[in-house]
Amino acid sequence: MEQSSTHPRDWSWHFWPAVPLYPYGKRRTICSEIVKDTIWTFDQLQGILYTVVPIRMTVVKLARGGLLVYAPVAPTPECVRLVNNLVTQHGHVKYIILPTSSGLEHKVFVGPFARRFPQAQVFVAPHQWSFPINLPLSWLGFPPERTQVLPEDSSQSPFADEFDYQVLDINLGRGSFVEVAFFHKRSHTLLLTDSILSIPEEPPPINQLDPYPLLFHARDHGGEAITDHPENRRKGWQRISLFAVYFSPHSLATTGLGEMLRDAFQAPDHSPKAYFGLFPFRWREDWQKSFYTLQGNGRPFVAPILQVLILPQAPQQVLMWAEQVATWDFRQIIACHFDSPISASPHQFRQAFDFLHKQPPFSEDSGNLNQPLSPEDMQFIREIEATLLKQGIAKPPQEKI
Repeated sequence: MEQSSTHPRDWSWHFWPAVPLYPYGKRRTICSEIVKDTIWTFDQLQGILYTVVPIRMTVVKLARGGLLVYAPVAPTPECVRLVNNLVTQHGHVKYIILPTSSGLEHKVFVGPFARRFPQAQVFVAPHQWSFPINLPLSWLGFPPERTQVLPEDSSQSPFADEFDYQVLDINLGRGSFVEVAFFHKRSHTLLLTDSILSIPEEPPPINQLDPYPLLFHARDHGGEAITDHPENRRKGWQRISLFAVYFSPHSLATTGLGEMLRDAFQAPDHSPKAYFGLFPFRWREDWQKSFYTLQGNGRPFVAPILQVLILPQAPQQVLMWAEQVATWDFRQIIACHFDSPISASPHQFRQAFDFLHKQPPFSEDSGNLNQPLSPEDMQFIREIEATLLKQGIAKPPQEKI
């Protein structure tokens, strides 16, 4: 792991208003070597109201020299310096991959990142779109003379000797959900964007550079002082994970306005950083049980928002894609959020999509890997689905397979 800079000016990200997520204009970066002299990850943070999780870029050294970048993060001075350290050793950035059409938190960084590495060709997932107005990529900062859509046939890409890829492209009516899985053959590594998650029990290193968000959510009420020790960091991370995955988990209760204001009046810190002492959350005693059900010993799983709102729109298509990806001989997965790398086999990857079956296939070695997420914790997302269906914004899910 390469040491992060301690100079705030190196963390500057001036385009944060385009996607105004925490930590806004100051983004720190951690570079970690995953496969010696071959694969590196670059972690930053993103979130809302101190619910912050890693967002990740992966850099792969090409056999003939040069680098391929999968899912760029914010090209802060610190991030660019860390990439240039690799450029000095391994050659220029040759290819930049945008592996999603719907992930605005990934798309927003590609144009600025490409401008910092002008020799790179930019390849994007098909059916790109923007909201509220569908604009051409050149208007979004992508260099038009260097940007092209990934070839439908992965063997036609200029990096086909080292990578295979499969495109999942679901037409949602108002735009497409696209996920491009990349397989680096030499290192037996699968690169994914949003389709698979794995949650660590302990907070990731990028979250510990500034532990304040962890400690903020570790409290049980607004009058409790923020104190820094490992147990509170762990507690805060586990609650943040429940927030980030379920939005409103069953184990969370919100306080009434009167109680929240009384707590705020008694809070030891009334600064803007502490949201003036406002803390409307209460956690039930069994909240940690919800976390461990979610975490499942680090098993890979599909995020609830995708399980409910996106992938059921095309279950046959998703399962065919998952089957195709599972034919590759990968031994680890690097996803763009939460934990990385994930030790996982093709069989474990394929199992993560069993929720699309009416009756999940029986497997003697499923163990804890095939356990569904908590229906109680999924309830809030189910309510979102019902509201979207009622308003005609979402389409009814297709029948399971």
